[in-house]
Amino acid sequence: MEVEESYKPEAAKPQHVAAIFGVTGLVGKELARRLTSKSQWKVYGIARNPEIKPINLSNFHFIKCDLLNPFEVQEKLSSLHDVTHLFWITWASQFELDSQECCDQNKVMMANALDVILPKAKALKHFSLQTGMKHYVSLQVPFDEEKARFFSEECPRANQSCNFYYVLEDLLKEKLGKKVAWTVHRPGLLKGNSCRTLYNFMGSLCVYGAICKNLNLPFVFGGTKKCWEEFYIDGSDARLVAEQQIWAATSEDLYSKDGQAFNAINGFSFTWKEIWPCLGKKFGVEVPKDMFLEEFWYSEALGDKGKVWEEIVLKEGLVGTKMEDLANWAFLDILFRCPVNMLGAREKSDRLGFSLRYKTLDSILYWIDSMRDDKLIP
Repeated sequence: MEVEESYKPEAAKPQHVAAIFGVTGLVGKELARRLTSKSQWKVYGIARNPEIKPINLSNFHFIKCDLLNPFEVQEKLSSLHDVTHLFWITWASQFELDSQECCDQNKVMMANALDVILPKAKALKHFSLQTGMKHYVSLQVPFDEEKARFFSEECPRANQSCNFYYVLEDLLKEKLGKKVAWTVHRPGLLKGNSCRTLYNFMGSLCVYGAICKNLNLPFVFGGTKKCWEEFYIDGSDARLVAEQQIWAATSEDLYSKDGQAFNAINGFSFTWKEIWPCLGKKFGVEVPKDMFLEEFWYSEALGDKGKVWEEIVLKEGLVGTKMEDLANWAFLDILFRCPVNMLGAREKSDRLGFSLRYKTLDSILYWIDSMRDDKLIP
């Protein structure tokens, strides 16, 4: 027995240890799924609440933590001394986006985590920060309605804007002090599968389609004619955003302790007018000849349909969710009436070797199937 025991192979130690803050969100889930599939990775997933369908793998460890509570952060995260890669994909949404309160709250949240982890994580190599294309624009009046513009990563910050993205970048520069490489990733409209996401486009779209089918309602686009007919926003598949962050975090030839940014976008422009009929067909609903209806507001038309969704969940045998877990009608109203263009350039990431692309329609159809497979939608 002693001889046999002496030849028992030891479990291989992971080469990389990731801590994903916001692991239950659209990109956080994809990051965790991809990293845990690799034997050389150990993954800590941090969020305020666990996912409905948790990851049950030996190299994944979920940590329930309120990052706004410094005492809880100290208790829960002080043992993460082996972390080599940090992924920050979370944010505090209590206050309005373009407000000083939002900036202050998000700064406190990140500072709480960094103050606990940085002194202990001596092997830390890279920090990945996810923000968004709103880095380049202000949603405060007066709006810049310039049409033909694609923002590159070197574009200056928007004037007269209180944006917590800037606050987090500045905090990273201060806290890392040119000792750790870091990147910031700026997706456009995210497509993914989560019921722990405030601005959940896929959840909103899918619940809308299901309610239209259940009540035999026309599947119309409610928004401005500009947003219906023109290129104004980029799609960003959560698979692409996750892969770009892994690529940047593990490509040491790209490391910069001054930090560098990457637009994390699909790479193909689209209009809602061209893809809307395909979406209606996917949901099996009536797409009227006049699909565009400027006076249609999702909040007004669907805000009181919570009971309808409960009936759909029971009838179809879906995972138990409330309508608000998946759908954000105010977000759809804002998205389809966006007053500014948020289109990005991909030249930098393409030039440096990240070539993954998705067509936005293909992304949407993929994630509809993913949500159906998870029994979140019919």
